[in-house]
Amino acid sequence: MYEKSPFVHQPPPPPAPLTVSQLNHQARYLLENQFNHIQVAGEVSNLARPASGHLYFTLKDASAQIKVALFRSRVGKFIPSNGDRVVVTGQVSLYEPRGDYQMIAHAVQPAGDGDLQQAYLRLKAALEKEGLFAAERKKPLPKRIKTIGVVTSGSGAAIHDILTVLKRRFPGIAVILYPVAVQGVDAGKQISQAIETANAWPMTDVLIVGRGGGSIEDLWAFNEEVVARAIAASELPIVSAVGHEVDFTIADFVADLRAATPSAAAELLSPDQSELMQTLDHREQQLLGFIGKQLQTAKHQTNSLMARLRHPGDRIGEQKKLLNQLQTRLAQARKSQWDQYLVRLRYMEARLQQQHPVKTVRGLNDQVTRLQHGLSVAIQAQVQRKHYSFQSLVRALQAISPLSTLERGYAIAQDKQGKALTDSDSVAVGDQLQITLHRGTLTTEVIDITGSKTAD
Repeated sequence: MYEKSPFVHQPPPPPAPLTVSQLNHQARYLLENQFNHIQVAGEVSNLARPASGHLYFTLKDASAQIKVALFRSRVGKFIPSNGDRVVVTGQVSLYEPRGDYQMIAHAVQPAGDGDLQQAYLRLKAALEKEGLFAAERKKPLPKRIKTIGVVTSGSGAAIHDILTVLKRRFPGIAVILYPVAVQGVDAGKQISQAIETANAWPMTDVLIVGRGGGSIEDLWAFNEEVVARAIAASELPIVSAVGHEVDFTIADFVADLRAATPSAAAELLSPDQSELMQTLDHREQQLLGFIGKQLQTAKHQTNSLMARLRHPGDRIGEQKKLLNQLQTRLAQARKSQWDQYLVRLRYMEARLQQQHPVKTVRGLNDQVTRLQHGLSVAIQAQVQRKHYSFQSLVRALQAISPLSTLERGYAIAQDKQGKALTDSDSVAVGDQLQITLHRGTLTTEVIDITGSKTAD
Protein backbone atom coordinates (compact mmCIF):
# COMPACT_ATOMS: atom_id res chain seq x y z
CA MET A 1 0.00 0.00 0.00
CA TYR A 2 1.24 3.48 -0.86
CA GLU A 3 1.90 5.65 2.19
CA LYS A 4 2.15 9.40 2.06
CA SER A 5 5.61 10.75 2.74
CA PRO A 6 5.91 12.85 5.93
CA PHE A 7 7.96 15.37 3.97
CA VAL A 8 5.19 16.34 1.57
CA HIS A 9 4.43 20.04 1.94
CA GLN A 10 1.19 20.78 3.75
CA PRO A 11 -0.50 24.20 3.90
CA PRO A 12 0.06 26.12 7.15
CA PRO A 13 -2.81 26.33 9.63
CA PRO A 14 -5.05 29.43 9.43
CA PRO A 15 -3.82 32.48 11.40
CA ALA A 16 -5.04 32.99 14.93
CA PRO A 17 -7.91 35.48 15.39
CA LEU A 18 -7.07 39.07 16.24
CA THR A 19 -7.50 40.38 19.74
CA VAL A 20 -9.52 43.54 20.26
CA SER A 21 -6.31 45.42 21.07
CA GLN A 22 -4.71 44.24 17.85
CA LEU A 23 -7.78 45.23 15.83
CA ASN A 24 -7.94 48.72 17.35
CA HIS A 25 -4.20 49.15 16.87
CA GLN A 26 -4.40 48.24 13.19
CA ALA A 27 -7.49 50.43 12.71
CA ARG A 28 -5.65 53.35 14.28
CA TYR A 29 -2.67 52.75 12.04
CA LEU A 30 -4.87 52.71 8.92
CA LEU A 31 -6.76 55.87 9.91
CA GLU A 32 -3.64 57.83 10.80
CA ASN A 33 -1.92 56.90 7.57
CA GLN A 34 -4.94 57.43 5.33
CA PHE A 35 -6.01 60.72 6.93
CA ASN A 36 -2.70 61.88 8.36
CA HIS A 37 -3.11 65.59 7.56
CA ILE A 38 -6.50 67.03 6.69
CA GLN A 39 -8.46 70.22 7.28
CA VAL A 40 -12.02 70.14 8.56
CA ALA A 41 -14.24 73.20 8.92
CA GLY A 42 -17.11 73.34 11.39
CA GLU A 43 -18.61 74.84 14.56
CA VAL A 44 -17.14 74.35 18.03
CA SER A 45 -19.39 72.86 20.74
CA ASN A 46 -18.99 71.06 24.06
CA LEU A 47 -15.64 72.79 24.65
CA ALA A 48 -13.76 71.49 27.71
CA ARG A 49 -10.52 72.84 29.24
CA PRO A 50 -9.32 70.50 32.01
CA ALA A 51 -6.41 71.30 34.32
CA SER A 52 -4.03 69.41 32.05
CA GLY A 53 -4.17 72.31 29.58
CA HIS A 54 -5.51 70.18 26.71
CA LEU A 55 -8.61 71.30 24.77
CA TYR A 56 -11.45 68.90 23.97
CA PHE A 57 -14.46 69.89 21.88
CA THR A 58 -16.90 68.67 19.26
CA LEU A 59 -16.66 69.94 15.68
CA LYS A 60 -20.02 69.76 13.97
CA ASP A 61 -22.01 70.85 10.97
CA ALA A 62 -25.71 70.58 10.17
CA SER A 63 -25.77 66.77 9.97
CA ALA A 64 -22.65 65.29 11.60
CA GLN A 65 -20.03 65.76 14.29
CA ILE A 66 -16.62 64.49 15.36
CA LYS A 67 -14.70 64.71 18.62
CA VAL A 68 -11.50 66.79 18.55
CA ALA A 69 -8.50 66.74 20.91
CA LEU A 70 -6.00 69.63 20.90
CA PHE A 71 -3.11 68.82 23.20
CA ARG A 72 -1.43 71.47 25.32
CA SER A 73 1.75 71.53 23.21
CA ARG A 74 -0.37 72.48 20.18
CA VAL A 75 -2.47 75.19 21.78
CA GLY A 76 -1.59 78.53 20.17
CA LYS A 77 -2.67 82.12 20.70
CA PHE A 78 -6.16 81.48 19.36
CA ILE A 79 -8.43 79.78 21.93
CA PRO A 80 -11.76 78.73 20.35
CA SER A 81 -15.11 79.17 22.10
CA ASN A 82 -18.44 77.38 21.74
CA GLY A 83 -20.16 78.56 18.58
CA ASP A 84 -16.95 79.69 16.80
CA ARG A 85 -16.52 78.76 13.14
CA VAL A 86 -13.03 77.29 12.87
CA VAL A 87 -10.75 75.29 10.58
CA VAL A 88 -9.08 72.35 12.32
CA THR A 89 -5.88 70.96 10.84
CA GLY A 90 -4.84 67.49 12.02
CA GLN A 91 -5.18 63.76 11.54
CA VAL A 92 -7.91 61.21 12.13
CA SER A 93 -7.09 58.73 14.86
CA LEU A 94 -8.68 56.18 17.12
CA TYR A 95 -8.48 56.03 20.93
CA GLU A 96 -7.54 52.38 21.33
CA PRO A 97 -8.75 51.69 24.91
CA ARG A 98 -12.34 52.68 24.04
CA GLY A 99 -12.27 52.36 20.26
CA ASP A 100 -13.44 55.99 19.91
CA TYR A 101 -13.03 57.63 16.51
CA GLN A 102 -11.64 61.19 16.87
CA MET A 103 -9.51 63.91 15.32
CA ILE A 104 -6.15 64.92 16.80
CA ALA A 105 -5.79 68.64 16.05
CA HIS A 106 -2.43 70.13 15.13
CA ALA A 107 -3.83 73.65 14.80
CA VAL A 108 -7.13 75.50 15.18
CA GLN A 109 -7.73 78.73 13.30
CA PRO A 110 -10.76 80.91 12.90
CA ALA A 111 -12.33 80.58 9.48
CA GLY A 112 -10.68 83.16 7.13
CA ASP A 113 -7.30 83.80 5.36
CA GLY A 114 -4.28 86.02 6.24
CA ASP A 115 -1.45 87.40 4.05
CA LEU A 116 0.78 84.38 4.58
CA GLN A 117 -2.13 82.12 3.78
CA GLN A 118 -2.70 83.96 0.50
CA ALA A 119 0.97 83.62 -0.45
CA TYR A 120 0.84 79.97 0.50
CA LEU A 121 -2.22 79.38 -1.67
CA ARG A 122 -0.71 81.16 -4.68
CA LEU A 123 2.49 79.08 -4.54
CA LYS A 124 0.52 75.90 -3.93
CA ALA A 125 -1.65 76.55 -6.98
CA ALA A 126 1.35 77.29 -9.19
CA LEU A 127 3.29 74.19 -8.15
CA GLU A 128 0.22 72.00 -8.40
CA LYS A 129 -0.41 73.25 -11.92
CA GLU A 130 3.23 72.46 -12.75
CA GLY A 131 2.66 68.86 -11.61
CA LEU A 132 4.90 68.76 -8.55
CA PHE A 133 2.05 67.33 -6.45
CA ALA A 134 1.11 64.57 -8.95
CA ALA A 135 0.78 61.11 -7.40
CA GLU A 136 2.52 59.38 -10.32
CA ARG A 137 5.81 61.21 -9.65
CA LYS A 138 5.98 60.16 -6.02
CA LYS A 139 8.56 57.50 -5.27
CA PRO A 140 7.72 54.43 -3.19
CA LEU A 141 9.50 53.89 0.10
CA PRO A 142 12.11 51.10 0.29
CA LYS A 143 10.82 47.85 1.71
CA ARG A 144 13.95 47.40 3.82
CA ILE A 145 15.38 50.53 5.39
CA LYS A 146 18.84 50.34 6.97
CA THR A 147 19.74 54.03 7.18
CA ILE A 148 17.54 57.13 7.56
CA GLY A 149 18.76 60.63 6.77
CA VAL A 150 17.20 63.48 8.82
CA VAL A 151 17.21 67.09 7.61
CA THR A 152 16.32 69.14 10.69
CA SER A 153 17.81 71.19 13.50
CA GLY A 154 20.58 69.45 15.38
CA SER A 155 19.35 70.87 18.71
CA GLY A 156 15.61 70.72 18.20
CA ALA A 157 13.06 68.31 19.58
CA ALA A 158 12.50 66.66 16.18
CA ILE A 159 15.78 64.71 16.07
CA HIS A 160 15.34 63.73 19.71
CA ASP A 161 11.82 62.42 19.03
CA ILE A 162 13.00 60.50 15.95
CA LEU A 163 15.86 58.82 17.82
CA THR A 164 13.58 57.98 20.75
CA VAL A 165 11.02 56.31 18.49
CA LEU A 166 13.67 54.37 16.55
CA LYS A 167 15.33 53.19 19.75
CA ARG A 168 11.99 51.90 20.98
CA ARG A 169 10.76 50.40 17.72
CA PHE A 170 13.85 49.21 15.85
CA PRO A 171 17.25 50.32 17.16
CA GLY A 172 19.08 48.58 14.32
CA ILE A 173 18.30 51.43 11.89
CA ALA A 174 21.17 53.91 11.52
CA VAL A 175 20.51 57.70 11.44
CA ILE A 176 22.53 60.36 9.60
CA LEU A 177 21.74 63.93 10.67
CA TYR A 178 21.97 66.80 8.20
CA PRO A 179 21.73 69.77 10.64
CA VAL A 180 19.97 72.88 9.27
CA ALA A 181 18.11 75.92 10.53
CA VAL A 182 14.39 75.20 10.45
CA GLN A 183 13.19 78.81 10.71
CA GLY A 184 14.50 82.21 9.81
CA VAL A 185 15.69 83.92 6.62
CA ASP A 186 18.22 81.26 5.51
CA ALA A 187 16.28 78.22 6.69
CA GLY A 188 14.80 77.34 3.27
CA LYS A 189 18.17 77.60 1.55
CA GLN A 190 19.88 75.41 4.15
CA ILE A 191 17.12 72.78 3.92
CA SER A 192 17.36 72.60 0.11
CA GLN A 193 21.19 72.39 0.21
CA ALA A 194 21.02 69.56 2.78
CA ILE A 195 18.64 67.62 0.51
CA GLU A 196 21.03 68.08 -2.42
CA THR A 197 23.99 66.96 -0.28
CA ALA A 198 22.17 63.82 0.83
CA ASN A 199 21.48 62.95 -2.81
CA ALA A 200 25.06 63.72 -3.88
CA TRP A 201 26.37 61.30 -1.23
CA PRO A 202 23.64 58.64 -1.08
CA MET A 203 24.44 56.94 2.20
CA THR A 204 20.79 56.74 3.27
CA ASP A 205 17.73 54.87 2.03
CA VAL A 206 15.22 57.64 2.75
CA LEU A 207 15.14 61.24 4.06
CA ILE A 208 12.99 62.81 6.76
CA VAL A 209 12.64 66.56 6.24
CA GLY A 210 10.88 68.43 9.05
CA ARG A 211 10.78 70.03 12.46
CA GLY A 212 8.55 70.33 15.52
CA GLY A 213 5.42 72.44 15.78
CA GLY A 214 5.13 76.22 15.66
CA SER A 215 3.19 79.09 14.19
CA ILE A 216 2.73 79.64 10.47
CA GLU A 217 5.60 82.07 10.59
CA ASP A 218 7.85 79.52 12.33
CA LEU A 219 7.07 76.88 9.72
CA TRP A 220 7.30 79.14 6.69
CA ALA A 221 10.65 77.73 5.53
CA PHE A 222 8.80 74.54 4.53
CA ASN A 223 6.47 76.63 2.35
CA GLU A 224 9.30 78.12 0.31
CA GLU A 225 9.64 77.29 -3.38
CA VAL A 226 13.34 76.43 -3.10
CA VAL A 227 12.55 73.68 -0.59
CA ALA A 228 9.69 72.38 -2.72
CA ARG A 229 11.88 72.12 -5.80
CA ALA A 230 14.72 70.45 -3.89
CA ILE A 231 12.27 67.82 -2.63
CA ALA A 232 10.86 67.33 -6.15
CA ALA A 233 14.38 66.89 -7.60
CA SER A 234 15.49 64.39 -4.95
CA GLU A 235 16.25 60.85 -6.08
CA LEU A 236 15.96 59.66 -2.50
CA PRO A 237 12.41 59.16 -1.21
CA ILE A 238 11.47 62.01 1.14
CA VAL A 239 9.03 61.96 4.05
CA SER A 240 7.78 65.37 5.14
CA ALA A 241 7.41 65.62 8.93
CA VAL A 242 6.46 69.15 9.96
CA GLY A 243 4.55 69.38 13.23
CA HIS A 244 2.82 72.62 12.26
CA GLU A 245 -0.21 74.40 13.62
CA VAL A 246 -1.60 75.60 10.29
CA ASP A 247 -2.45 74.19 6.93
CA PHE A 248 -0.36 71.64 5.07
CA THR A 249 3.02 73.00 4.14
CA ILE A 250 4.11 73.00 0.50
CA ALA A 251 6.74 70.44 1.51
CA ASP A 252 3.93 68.10 2.58
CA PHE A 253 2.40 68.18 -0.90
CA VAL A 254 5.66 67.71 -2.80
CA ALA A 255 7.13 65.00 -0.55
CA ASP A 256 6.67 61.33 -1.42
CA LEU A 257 4.92 60.76 1.91
CA ARG A 258 3.68 63.04 4.66
CA ALA A 259 3.86 62.32 8.39
CA ALA A 260 2.09 64.45 10.98
CA THR A 261 5.15 64.74 13.24
CA PRO A 262 8.79 63.68 13.26
CA SER A 263 7.85 60.90 15.67
CA ALA A 264 5.15 59.72 13.27
CA ALA A 265 7.70 59.74 10.43
CA ALA A 266 10.02 57.54 12.49
CA GLU A 267 7.15 55.15 13.15
CA LEU A 268 6.22 55.02 9.48
CA LEU A 269 9.79 54.20 8.42
CA SER A 270 10.61 51.65 11.12
CA PRO A 271 9.13 48.26 11.79
CA ASP A 272 7.88 47.63 15.29
CA GLN A 273 10.27 45.13 16.78
CA SER A 274 7.62 43.99 19.25
CA GLU A 275 5.24 43.27 16.37
CA LEU A 276 8.07 41.58 14.50
CA MET A 277 8.78 39.51 17.58
CA GLN A 278 5.11 38.63 17.83
CA THR A 279 5.11 37.72 14.15
CA LEU A 280 8.26 35.67 14.62
CA ASP A 281 6.73 33.99 17.67
CA HIS A 282 3.59 33.27 15.67
CA ARG A 283 5.65 31.94 12.76
CA GLU A 284 7.70 29.91 15.24
CA GLN A 285 4.54 28.43 16.71
CA GLN A 286 3.26 27.67 13.21
CA LEU A 287 6.59 26.09 12.29
CA LEU A 288 6.71 24.11 15.53
CA GLY A 289 3.12 23.02 14.99
CA PHE A 290 3.93 22.00 11.43
CA ILE A 291 7.07 20.16 12.53
CA GLY A 292 5.11 18.56 15.37
CA LYS A 293 2.48 17.32 12.94
CA GLN A 294 5.16 16.05 10.62
CA LEU A 295 6.89 14.29 13.51
CA GLN A 296 3.58 12.87 14.70
CA THR A 297 2.85 11.62 11.19
CA ALA A 298 6.36 10.16 10.96
CA LYS A 299 5.89 8.55 14.39
CA HIS A 300 2.59 6.98 13.32
CA GLN A 301 4.19 5.73 10.14
CA THR A 302 7.19 4.39 12.08
CA ASN A 303 4.90 2.62 14.53
CA SER A 304 2.94 1.20 11.64
CA LEU A 305 6.12 -0.02 9.99
CA MET A 306 7.37 -1.43 13.29
CA ALA A 307 4.09 -3.27 13.73
CA ARG A 308 4.49 -4.70 10.26
CA LEU A 309 8.21 -5.47 10.80
CA ARG A 310 8.42 -8.68 12.85
CA HIS A 311 11.24 -10.95 13.99
CA PRO A 312 12.48 -13.35 11.27
CA GLY A 313 11.82 -16.24 13.65
CA ASP A 314 8.13 -15.28 13.73
CA ARG A 315 8.07 -15.15 9.97
CA ILE A 316 9.83 -18.55 9.78
CA GLY A 317 7.40 -19.97 12.34
CA GLU A 318 4.45 -18.74 10.30
CA GLN A 319 5.98 -20.12 7.13
CA LYS A 320 6.63 -23.43 8.88
CA LYS A 321 3.06 -23.51 10.12
CA LEU A 322 1.84 -22.70 6.64
CA LEU A 323 4.09 -25.44 5.25
CA ASN A 324 2.64 -27.98 7.70
CA GLN A 325 -0.85 -26.92 6.71
CA LEU A 326 0.05 -27.29 3.05
CA GLN A 327 1.62 -30.71 3.72
CA THR A 328 -1.52 -31.82 5.57
CA ARG A 329 -3.70 -30.51 2.76
CA LEU A 330 -1.42 -32.24 0.23
CA ALA A 331 -1.63 -35.54 2.13
CA GLN A 332 -5.40 -35.20 2.35
CA ALA A 333 -5.56 -34.34 -1.32
CA ARG A 334 -3.37 -37.32 -2.17
CA LYS A 335 -5.49 -39.65 -0.01
CA SER A 336 -8.67 -38.28 -1.51
CA GLN A 337 -7.25 -38.63 -4.99
CA TRP A 338 -5.99 -42.15 -4.16
CA ASP A 339 -9.43 -43.11 -2.86
CA GLN A 340 -10.96 -41.76 -6.04
CA TYR A 341 -8.45 -43.75 -8.06
CA LEU A 342 -9.27 -46.91 -6.05
CA VAL A 343 -13.00 -46.44 -6.58
CA ARG A 344 -12.41 -45.83 -10.25
CA LEU A 345 -10.05 -48.83 -10.44
CA ARG A 346 -12.60 -51.08 -8.81
CA TYR A 347 -15.21 -49.79 -11.18
CA MET A 348 -12.92 -50.43 -14.12
CA GLU A 349 -12.03 -53.87 -12.73
CA ALA A 350 -15.73 -54.67 -12.43
CA ARG A 351 -16.28 -53.54 -15.97
CA LEU A 352 -13.17 -55.46 -17.05
CA GLN A 353 -14.38 -58.57 -15.27
CA GLN A 354 -17.65 -58.19 -17.06
CA GLN A 355 -15.75 -57.93 -20.33
CA HIS A 356 -12.97 -60.49 -19.52
CA PRO A 357 -11.93 -62.51 -22.63
CA VAL A 358 -12.48 -65.84 -20.90
CA LYS A 359 -15.97 -64.85 -19.95
CA THR A 360 -16.48 -63.42 -23.38
CA VAL A 361 -15.07 -66.56 -25.00
CA ARG A 362 -17.29 -68.67 -22.80
CA GLY A 363 -20.25 -66.61 -23.75
CA LEU A 364 -19.26 -66.76 -27.38
CA ASN A 365 -18.69 -70.53 -27.07
CA ASP A 366 -22.10 -70.88 -25.57
CA GLN A 367 -23.47 -68.71 -28.31
CA VAL A 368 -21.54 -70.75 -30.93
CA THR A 369 -22.84 -73.91 -29.39
CA ARG A 370 -26.35 -72.55 -29.47
CA LEU A 371 -25.83 -71.33 -33.00
CA GLN A 372 -24.23 -74.65 -34.05
CA HIS A 373 -27.13 -76.51 -32.55
CA GLY A 374 -29.55 -74.19 -34.18
CA LEU A 375 -27.62 -74.38 -37.42
CA SER A 376 -27.50 -78.19 -37.22
CA VAL A 377 -31.19 -78.33 -36.57
CA ALA A 378 -31.78 -75.83 -39.35
CA ILE A 379 -29.49 -77.76 -41.73
CA GLN A 380 -31.12 -81.03 -40.86
CA ALA A 381 -34.49 -79.48 -41.39
CA GLN A 382 -33.31 -77.88 -44.59
CA VAL A 383 -31.71 -81.16 -45.73
CA GLN A 384 -34.87 -82.99 -44.83
CA ARG A 385 -36.88 -80.45 -46.76
CA LYS A 386 -34.46 -80.63 -49.69
CA HIS A 387 -34.48 -84.41 -49.48
CA TYR A 388 -38.23 -84.45 -49.61
CA SER A 389 -38.13 -82.01 -52.49
CA PHE A 390 -35.40 -84.00 -54.20
CA GLN A 391 -37.36 -87.23 -53.80
CA SER A 392 -40.31 -85.50 -55.28
CA LEU A 393 -38.28 -84.14 -58.16
CA VAL A 394 -36.65 -87.53 -58.63
CA ARG A 395 -39.99 -89.14 -58.81
CA ALA A 396 -41.16 -86.51 -61.27
CA LEU A 397 -37.93 -86.84 -63.25
CA GLN A 398 -38.11 -90.55 -63.20
CA ALA A 399 -41.54 -90.27 -64.56
CA ILE A 400 -40.19 -88.38 -67.57
CA SER A 401 -36.57 -89.52 -67.53
CA PRO A 402 -35.17 -91.06 -70.74
CA LEU A 403 -33.22 -93.37 -68.53
CA SER A 404 -36.38 -95.13 -67.65
CA THR A 405 -37.09 -95.30 -71.30
CA LEU A 406 -33.61 -96.56 -71.95
CA GLU A 407 -34.03 -99.10 -69.19
CA ARG A 408 -36.93 -100.48 -71.17
CA GLY A 409 -34.68 -101.02 -74.19
CA TYR A 410 -34.73 -97.70 -75.92
CA ALA A 411 -31.58 -95.70 -76.96
CA ILE A 412 -30.73 -92.03 -77.67
CA ALA A 413 -28.87 -91.11 -80.85
CA GLN A 414 -26.73 -87.92 -80.86
CA ASP A 415 -24.63 -86.26 -83.53
CA LYS A 416 -21.11 -85.06 -83.04
CA GLN A 417 -22.38 -81.92 -81.36
CA GLY A 418 -24.31 -83.98 -78.83
CA LYS A 419 -27.64 -82.98 -80.32
CA ALA A 420 -30.26 -85.61 -79.92
CA LEU A 421 -31.49 -86.91 -83.27
CA THR A 422 -35.18 -87.14 -83.83
CA ASP A 423 -35.23 -87.18 -87.62
CA SER A 424 -33.24 -89.28 -90.05
CA ASP A 425 -33.05 -86.35 -92.42
CA SER A 426 -30.67 -84.56 -90.02
CA VAL A 427 -27.87 -87.09 -90.71
CA ALA A 428 -26.15 -88.44 -93.72
CA VAL A 429 -24.52 -91.69 -94.59
CA GLY A 430 -21.10 -91.83 -93.07
CA ASP A 431 -21.88 -89.52 -90.11
CA GLN A 432 -20.54 -90.58 -86.75
CA LEU A 433 -23.28 -90.98 -84.19
CA GLN A 434 -23.23 -91.64 -80.45
CA ILE A 435 -25.80 -94.10 -79.17
CA THR A 436 -26.63 -93.84 -75.46
CA LEU A 437 -28.01 -97.05 -73.96
CA HIS A 438 -29.35 -97.85 -70.48
CA ARG A 439 -25.89 -98.97 -69.65
CA GLY A 440 -23.07 -97.57 -71.76
CA THR A 441 -22.59 -95.61 -74.97
CA LEU A 442 -21.93 -96.78 -78.51
CA THR A 443 -20.25 -94.93 -81.38
CA THR A 444 -21.52 -95.94 -84.82
CA GLU A 445 -21.41 -94.80 -88.41
CA VAL A 446 -24.47 -94.37 -90.59
CA ILE A 447 -24.31 -96.80 -93.43
CA ASP A 448 -27.86 -96.53 -94.53
CA ILE A 449 -30.85 -94.30 -94.07
CA THR A 450 -34.34 -95.55 -94.28
CA GLY A 451 -37.28 -93.31 -94.38
CA SER A 452 -37.27 -89.65 -95.62
CA LYS A 453 -39.07 -86.36 -95.26
CA THR A 454 -41.01 -87.19 -98.40
CA ALA A 455 -42.09 -90.40 -96.92
CA ASP A 456 -43.21 -88.47 -93.83
